[in-house]
Amino acid sequence: MAKTNPRVNIVRAFDDADFAFGHTEYDFATRRIGFEVFRFEDGLAVEHWDNIQAREGPNPSGRSMVDGPTEAVDLDKTEENRAFVRAFMETVMIGRDLSQLDDYVAPGLIQHTPTMADGSAVLRAALEATQDGAPLVTLSRLHRVLAQGNFVLSVSEGTRAGVHSSFYSLWRVADGRIAEHWNTVEKVPPKSEWKNDNGKF
Repeated sequence: MAKTNPRVNIVRAFDDADFAFGHTEYDFATRRIGFEVFRFEDGLAVEHWDNIQAREGPNPSGRSMVDGPTEAVDLDKTEENRAFVRAFMETVMIGRDLSQLDDYVAPGLIQHTPTMADGSAVLRAALEATQDGAPLVTLSRLHRVLAQGNFVLSVSEGTRAGVHSSFYSLWRVADGRIAEHWNTVEKVPPKSEWKNDNGKF
């Protein structure tokens, strides 16, 4: 790594009880964006998860994968926002009840996904997209929901274009709706390629 002049920029970081989670830019010979999750015991990091993909963009609305607000507000609404995003993930993203999407997502959703423009209608179209008659993206399990104030990170498992993948999405909640979205998607390697026995999630 020393030969590549590696650089890391922590764009935003949050605290949730024994967990800390961050949104990070990497330049380790290639430019990547990731989410890092650490679990702490007695002041020491004892467990770690991440989800990293190549940096892409700007997206059709001119946004990067990391720009936007960085400081959590509405700290008194942490649990309310956590429950709200959990319900959205279970009902709309996993349950695929798109009739309820507008109950959760603001019409002017600010989008940082590299291939998507702003707006809840664009998100709806992406969720409705198919490949060979099957949904292009399917989420099958919600593993974790971390939150601080108006920022909520969901960690999910599913497929994209038939490939087993992990989905980390950071949602900013404002005025009772999801107002902004950042994410990374990473292929889950087969168990034969794992370097430990802990799994991706």
